[in-house]
Amino acid sequence: MSDSLEARVRELEDRSQISECVIRYAMALDNCDWDLFKDTIADPIYIDFSDWSGMEARSWGRDEWAGFARDVLTGFDQRQHLSPNHVIAFHGDDRATCTSYMYAQHLLRGAPGGDFFLMRGSYTNELQRKPGGWEINSMTQHFSWGEGNEDIFETSQERFKERSAA
Repeated sequence: MSDSLEARVRELEDRSQISECVIRYAMALDNCDWDLFKDTIADPIYIDFSDWSGMEARSWGRDEWAGFARDVLTGFDQRQHLSPNHVIAFHGDDRATCTSYMYAQHLLRGAPGGDFFLMRGSYTNELQRKPGGWEINSMTQHFSWGEGNEDIFETSQERFKERSAA
């Protein structure tokens, strides 16, 4: 083996930290923990969710992307974002790609057209090392298929706006 023990241990630590960053991103969405959410992403972050949403791929400010996620997801009764099967590739010492599956379930009891929508697919996350650890600087969602009420997102946003206005 040409790599030193120190280099191999560092790579294992980096893999663990990268995987944890991606998992914390998903958990922050589910718990509506927007401070934790912002801790996992770069400023700016490039987002490409065009595969499913048709939303234009572009760079977002950290607070802007967190605000968008809050507006879309907070109205749901429950959210569950799973990101298993991480495959990590390094690009030098401070950049990496983490590809993972996507399983995103959204529940809104009493929504017209059905209570849930389940998305399946994968993510390609580009990460960079910062002094505080790894953060996601680019995220591409690859939509494979969905199940349930696709219109539930609009209903969730309406509910969030109503609650915020009260």
